[in-house]
Amino acid sequence: MVTAVILVLVMLLALLAVVRSVRIIPQQRVAIVERLGKYQATLHPGVNLIIPFIDRVVRVLDLRTQQVIVPPQMVITKDNVQIQIDTVFFYTVVDPRMATYNIANVVQGIQNITAANIRQVVGRMELDETLAGRDKISLALRAALDEVTESWGVRIDRVEIVDIKPPREIQDAMEKQMKAEREKRASILQAEGERQAAILRAEGEKQSRILRAEGERESTIRQAEGLRQAQQLEAEGRAAAIRLVAEAEKNRIEMLRAAQLDANVLTYQSFEALQGVANGQATKLIVPSDAVAALGGLAALRSAWTFAEAPAGSDQAHRSSHPVTPVQPSGMGPTQSPTESGE
Repeated sequence: MVTAVILVLVMLLALLAVVRSVRIIPQQRVAIVERLGKYQATLHPGVNLIIPFIDRVVRVLDLRTQQVIVPPQMVITKDNVQIQIDTVFFYTVVDPRMATYNIANVVQGIQNITAANIRQVVGRMELDETLAGRDKISLALRAALDEVTESWGVRIDRVEIVDIKPPREIQDAMEKQMKAEREKRASILQAEGERQAAILRAEGEKQSRILRAEGERESTIRQAEGLRQAQQLEAEGRAAAIRLVAEAEKNRIEMLRAAQLDANVLTYQSFEALQGVANGQATKLIVPSDAVAALGGLAALRSAWTFAEAPAGSDQAHRSSHPVTPVQPSGMGPTQSPTESGE
């Protein structure tokens, strides 16, 4: 009976030893093994064998990128404004042995260094620079952490400033300032738009006046050109008419010269023309003195023609045989050259 119990105990111890000697490490994790309190080896993903009851896994480390949130930090800027900064950083274990033995708590150490460097970096910056310089703060914090965590077997991948919260009164002042700035930009844009509109209207009016003046100038030029051409054509017409009249007068004079008419015939024709004028509607008649002097000759010439044409012994030949005395129109003195007579 005792032998059976011992055998069972041995079997249990053997099973326990087998179980403790086999270690299965998941992917992207490593295990630190100590033998009798001293670092022995680093177990990698997969099945690993260790000596039971002698080797001991003291720590399992995750090789994936870890995210750690730093508690909100109250810092004072260069212009004495207290603000709250929320930070988060990402790190990766690159040397499990150093991360295990060079620092007791990697996360706490990174948080403390981050808080200290935030105060140092932001203390050299003003509020507006802090609000607009998140990248600058992140780069400064990462550079400070890299110098320290390099000996910890940890690589800082990224440091991000999640939020920067100024005091409430500062936020109200910033909101008022932002509102005033927006109203200022709106007023400037409105004034600029009105200025541009006024310039465009002035340009339009200027172009309109220029075009109108050009049109009036062109119209005046064309009217003057038309008037000049009309006057030129009218002058040419008058010149042609004068030439035709002169040509006709020249032909008439040549025909008279060719017909060899004497002065008596011409005087008689002038007298007939005067009779035609006297038979008109005019109330006054101006007769040249030369025509009055020629009346006697006209009467004698007419009597001669009538006597030559009439048969002998007729009354007409008897009347024409007597001399005709020209009668001077009434109202004309013997010394007047032009005579006015009314009908």
